[in-house]
Amino acid sequence: MQLSFFDRKNNITFKVRCFEFLFLLFIFSSCEKIIKLKVQNQPSKLVVDASIENNNFPRVALSGSLNYFSSITHEELSNSFVHDAVLTVSDGSNKAQLKEYSFTDTNGYTLYYYTVDESNPASAIIGQFNKQYQLYIKTKDGEEYTATTTIPLLSKKCDSLWWKPAPNADDTTLCVMFGRFTDPPGLGNYIRYYTRINSERFLPGINSVFDDQVIDGKTYSLQFDMGWDKNSPDKPNADNGYGYAYRGDTVTLKYCNIDKATYTFWNTWEFAWASYGNPFSSPVKVIGNISNVALGAFSGYAVQYKTIIIPK
Repeated sequence: MQLSFFDRKNNITFKVRCFEFLFLLFIFSSCEKIIKLKVQNQPSKLVVDASIENNNFPRVALSGSLNYFSSITHEELSNSFVHDAVLTVSDGSNKAQLKEYSFTDTNGYTLYYYTVDESNPASAIIGQFNKQYQLYIKTKDGEEYTATTTIPLLSKKCDSLWWKPAPNADDTTLCVMFGRFTDPPGLGNYIRYYTRINSERFLPGINSVFDDQVIDGKTYSLQFDMGWDKNSPDKPNADNGYGYAYRGDTVTLKYCNIDKATYTFWNTWEFAWASYGNPFSSPVKVIGNISNVALGAFSGYAVQYKTIIIPK
């Protein structure tokens, strides 16, 4: 039996489509490949979490970095602290050697930090506005590290705080916070903010640092989220109350002027934290200000506090 022209055409079309399907199947199948990555453990680096605020002593925590696939246990964290280091802080005129202290938090974790020697208050250095500070570290294995930060002038300020009931919320006790802020003329003013509810500790916002590229020289009103504990295993969302205060709360805003290096560190650090676990995020390098390839930063803060009591 002979096929008509249309039958032959349909038969050829069917064979072509079958070939295209098999070709694509072959291509995608051939793209499948099991890749085994051998991740090498990297030498531990010094991690520095250092800060100085106006009217406060410098405070420094030293630890060793952990490998990416390390198991994070109480013992592992405790063993990561760096002890018996020699630390000094200078303001250009005076120099103070810091002493190591420890305290145990409410969860039973013992934490270690360095600050001024309480037995020698005459040699203490206290943070002042518009002053630069140098940090020097020498670990017991002989490695040396330096960093510099500035407590700027308190030039960018919060003028007032207020609250509003949270919109579209079934819980009528939820409140959103607002502030009115003034940025001085001239680019280069950076801030970091924290919030505290009642007598709890201060926590930074999810995005806690800002520059003045858009609001230079302006007075403006802005809603801000309440701070979040970035060590919490929970992800911040509306279901667990992220961003809100509650009726009856006393809310304190800690509004800090910072230098550019402090801004850059926390801006890159928070971007890296927000990208953690996202396979589609771009890699980011956290940019600190500690020498000798150490991790972390020495941050200076010019601090202003504003408090508001939300009625029940």
